[in-house]
Amino acid sequence: MNDLFIIYIMSILAFAVYGWDKHCAVFAKWRVPEFLLLALAFLAGAFGALCAMILFEHKTNHKSFLICVPVFLFIQLAIDVAYRMLT
Repeated sequence: MNDLFIIYIMSILAFAVYGWDKHCAVFAKWRVPEFLLLALAFLAGAFGALCAMILFEHKTNHKSFLICVPVFLFIQLAIDVAYRMLT
């Protein structure tokens, strides 16, 4: 399976879950645990998570998200670049 395909799927999944959590926050419904949101960003979904944070203005007041999600994205991009240079 193509490595980029996994990253696309994880980013779409992270984007959708962040959007769903924002929807639940607005309508005072059950929320997605913050640990799960950060785990999705860590597991190759940082791009989708960051896009959702910006588009939905969600979790932008939480320092853990403002720091971790961009760091996860940077690490994922660095791993991708290093992998492409080595192969």
